[in-house]
Amino acid sequence: MYYVSEDEVRGLLSHALAFDAVRDVFASVAAGEAINFPVIREELGHANAVYGFKSGLDLRTKTLGLKSGGYWPGNEARGLTNHQSTVLLFDPDTGRPSALLGGNAMTAYRTAASSANSIAELARKDSKVLGIVGAGFQSRFQIEAAVRQRDFTRIVGYNFHAEMLPNLAKVAQDLGLPFDAVTPQQLAEQSDVIITITSSFEPQIMAEWIQPGTHIACMGTDTTGKQEIDAKIFGKACVFADQITQSITIGEAQHAHSQGLLAIEEITPIGAVINGDRPGRKRDDDITVFDGTGIGLQDLAVATVIQELAQKQGIGRRFD
Repeated sequence: MYYVSEDEVRGLLSHALAFDAVRDVFASVAAGEAINFPVIREELGHANAVYGFKSGLDLRTKTLGLKSGGYWPGNEARGLTNHQSTVLLFDPDTGRPSALLGGNAMTAYRTAASSANSIAELARKDSKVLGIVGAGFQSRFQIEAAVRQRDFTRIVGYNFHAEMLPNLAKVAQDLGLPFDAVTPQQLAEQSDVIITITSSFEPQIMAEWIQPGTHIACMGTDTTGKQEIDAKIFGKACVFADQITQSITIGEAQHAHSQGLLAIEEITPIGAVINGDRPGRKRDDDITVFDGTGIGLQDLAVATVIQELAQKQGIGRRFD
């Protein structure tokens, strides 16, 4: 088995690497060459934590494995990242474990790569204002990945806990872009692209605020009951997802689907757009929504590339 530590993984990661790996696996899923297994996600009843497993098999690249981890809200006070995860890869021919990798940084990069792929495929080419809802750990990665896809000239942000907004301002400053803290309504009215990355159980963005031509990437909802945007938005939008089954069960679309506002047939896999099998944005005034629930195959795709890089560069170590 080959081991690559969290610090070593972080040193090898880049937004470009994650973007390409996630793009390829989305294409594999849509082509029927990859299988994403059902998610196991449970409240532990200890440390207020949520823990689970995401796993899958990509037949095209012969990648088999799982990511184990979850969310420990008390970790920040301990100087640790709230999201904790580890990736384990297996040899699909024998079932033997082949690699163990730290998964925290990979989770951040692959989640940002997912929304970035949606922006690349679905956002208007002339998008100028990026809106970000949420100012936690993941927000930096989301912004950094998003600005690689469009020539944004301004970033606006909102967070329920306003004291965290300097986090967004710092990222914008590092990227050389002006930043404004705004209300949720102002954010929706001013943004060409909106990324939501929160742990909210109530909608932060309402349907009546959304302007024609907006692209929304919902990246925070990955559990039953969570919700970041008004379900009515789905009724007037073109909807895309990383995986349709997860989208209507644990993703942002769960509410619109259960309320009869969105049929399963109205959701397009983002990989089908990448492959050219289905259209993405058809008109400039279309509202597009990407439901990024997070699939285990994303983690496995990035982990496989990282493992190969690590071995080529003599990083990490092999043990029996």
